[in-house]
Amino acid sequence: MRYRLTFVAGVVLGYVLGTRAGRERYEQLKKSARQFAQNPAVRNTAETAAHQGREFAGKAYHVVSDKVGDRVPDSVAERVRHLRDRATHNGGEDDWGTSNT
Repeated sequence: MRYRLTFVAGVVLGYVLGTRAGRERYEQLKKSARQFAQNPAVRNTAETAAHQGREFAGKAYHVVSDKVGDRVPDSVAERVRHLRDRATHNGGEDDWGTSNT
């Protein structure tokens, strides 16, 4: 019984110390990630990549629709058309993955 109690006390102590150290490390990582994301160079690169991705998606849609013809579902064609119009009027923001209901 004495050994079992010593073992349980060791496990509890290890858990408490590990949790505290883990939380501190998590906070450090969170702070570093926030600083990285707020870096102007990183933000500009991410915005450029997003813009290029939208351009390539539009070009890919045209290539595929030329090859596939009218077999592209109307919902997809309408969504791409809507996003293209919105990008030209609203500064490039898109709403992929959101519900319109």
